[in-house]
Amino acid sequence: MNIVFLSHSKGHVGSVNIDRKKLILFGIIALLIPAAIIYASYSLGKSATQASDPANIGMQIELAAQRNELNYVVAEADRHMNALSKQLGKVQARVIRLDALGRRLTKIAKLDKGEFNFDELPAQGGPVSSENLQSVSVPDFMQQLEELSNQLDSRSEQLSVLETMMMSNKLQKKVIPKGRPISKGWMSSYYGMRNDPFSGKREHHKGIDFAGKEGSSVNVVAAGVVTWASERSGYGNLVEVNHGNGFTTRYGHNKTITVKVGDKVAKGDKLALMGSTGRSTGPHVHFEVLKNGRNVNPTKYVNAR
Repeated sequence: MNIVFLSHSKGHVGSVNIDRKKLILFGIIALLIPAAIIYASYSLGKSATQASDPANIGMQIELAAQRNELNYVVAEADRHMNALSKQLGKVQARVIRLDALGRRLTKIAKLDKGEFNFDELPAQGGPVSSENLQSVSVPDFMQQLEELSNQLDSRSEQLSVLETMMMSNKLQKKVIPKGRPISKGWMSSYYGMRNDPFSGKREHHKGIDFAGKEGSSVNVVAAGVVTWASERSGYGNLVEVNHGNGFTTRYGHNKTITVKVGDKVAKGDKLALMGSTGRSTGPHVHFEVLKNGRNVNPTKYVNAR
């Protein structure tokens, strides 16, 4: 197919050759463009109509309200979770402290570790019950967690007091005179009235004498602090130890003193070497026990176990 063009200005004649396929394609394009314009106009008009529809507006408002409510629920859940995490951290810290305290008390009381094992959960059990099963709500859980936290605080204070009492009792036992001041030797003179070895007259002996080999160890019978470590009239080289709670012990006639004033000593520590200094007839240690500044019979402390 040929289309002829005539130019009036120049007087020329032109033509365009269009075959059948191009003609069909041109026709299709000519039809599609108006159709697309009509469909776009219809869609815009429909959208505008829907937007102005009261029912559609109400649905959009309802969706927005539900979206806001959902956001509020999510925010509340986050807030509760943060509160639970904070409270749970406090409870965990208190449980760790109680476990450590329980282990110390078990050790102090010398209890069976299998009976009080703080590294394992307590043994519990029972048959399955299908009655009165209820889910725990967040407010109830928070209240239970707060009550548990308060109970843990109370138990911690009580156990701390118990630990202090047990430690005090243990320390008191350590400072009470107990046992013999020598590891080798024999008792050569008792406490009380006796014949003086120098004058032959009756006198009150304030302590107990333990004879042994010269240079053998003289040991303290309880924990304490050395308050005297030098010569004293009649005692020769004397060591005096203050144990607290009104108790004091003396160790006389030593050959050599191995401690000094102010030294802290534990039960069994060496204080001196046995000798015969001062008013003495041979190697021995003169042992005295004083309670609140007054001499008492050392026999019950020597025989104590």
